[in-house]
Amino acid sequence: MKFVRFIMKNAALASVPKHIEHFSKFSPSPLSMKQFLDFGSINACEKTSFVFLRQELPVRLSNIMKEINLLPNKLLTTASVQTVQSWYIQSLMEILEFLDKNPDDFKVLGEFVDALVTIRNRHNDVVPTMAQGIIEYKEAFPQDLVTNQNIQYFLDRFYMSRISIRMLINQHTLIFDGTLNPLHPNIIGSIEPQCEVGDVVQDAFHSAKMLCDQYYLRSPDLILQEMCSKKKKNLPMSIVYVPSHLYHMLFELFKNAMRATIETHDNSNTLPPIHVRVSLGDEDMSIKVSDKGGGVPFRRIENLFSYMFSTAPAPQMGERTRPPLAGFGYGLPISRLYAQYFQGDLQLYSMEGHGTDAVIYLKALSTDSIERLPVYNKTALKNYKVSQEVDDWCIPSREPLDLSVYKVPK
Repeated sequence: MKFVRFIMKNAALASVPKHIEHFSKFSPSPLSMKQFLDFGSINACEKTSFVFLRQELPVRLSNIMKEINLLPNKLLTTASVQTVQSWYIQSLMEILEFLDKNPDDFKVLGEFVDALVTIRNRHNDVVPTMAQGIIEYKEAFPQDLVTNQNIQYFLDRFYMSRISIRMLINQHTLIFDGTLNPLHPNIIGSIEPQCEVGDVVQDAFHSAKMLCDQYYLRSPDLILQEMCSKKKKNLPMSIVYVPSHLYHMLFELFKNAMRATIETHDNSNTLPPIHVRVSLGDEDMSIKVSDKGGGVPFRRIENLFSYMFSTAPAPQMGERTRPPLAGFGYGLPISRLYAQYFQGDLQLYSMEGHGTDAVIYLKALSTDSIERLPVYNKTALKNYKVSQEVDDWCIPSREPLDLSVYKVPK
């Protein structure tokens, strides 16, 4: 019996490239926050969701799996990246098993929920495992600008794809697992129809403050100010959003702001507070986190969003003594992806010698909050084939030109 299962598994593995090739020809179908909300609260039908996901998840998985194979061979051969690839192949195979199953069978629907939970748990460590692969690659091979740009391009798309896949899985499993969250009875899957932004700010701040107090034995205070346009003056400062996504972004910003504030004012008895301003307009919800942590030079701003660059020492996988306010250096780039996932953004404005303003932009209307999804096509392919060309702007040397060597002839 074991031999039969072994043969069947190998046969299924052999067909994976064919399935990836097939499903990658389709573009993912982006959903709006309103569609997520309406389906979960009004038209919730497990059969409809099952039929959609058994087609959509293979499309999203296959689109990004095609791009994994475009990475440099030296990166693909690292043990960590190969582990991530094996997880994606296994998850794709498990979803494909439901393609021909009867959606009217309640047993099938239950098995599908269980399969999605297994897949979600399997992919819990995708980010640190892929990050470990990048570290292995950087330690073993010399770096070049073009390869780094390609890796940056891929990881933005890879992690965005992961966010979107987890969103679909969470919505289905949370709505159809038959239980209700007693603490948040109005939440639809992972979406809060009236997400009170101020409450999420407070939660994220206090979590970061707890870590900061443990590590530095002190932490800055929070000053929170909420502002509305005249039209929305009497309305609550809330939007339709995923609280966990917003929490993730704010927690990362608070950790960075606290670390910078304490290290800049190390010899001071008092710490300047962190200011947060929340503004709700007709189109945007904007959240500005301001610190007086000394800022960063302008030339380093873009490095803060690079997966190939980190200001903190890289932790090892499974390391229990990881510095609580630092990590792989992926906090900011992934936080920006969370903001961009529903058509928002995260931007940094820094004044070296003073401090930094980080602004999260979110869509105020659920109809404007539409998934931003990577698509594998010729344009994407072209981005992996970029070659290093001669710059058409003068590149200044590190040292100023010594004009004394250019003497006037006598």
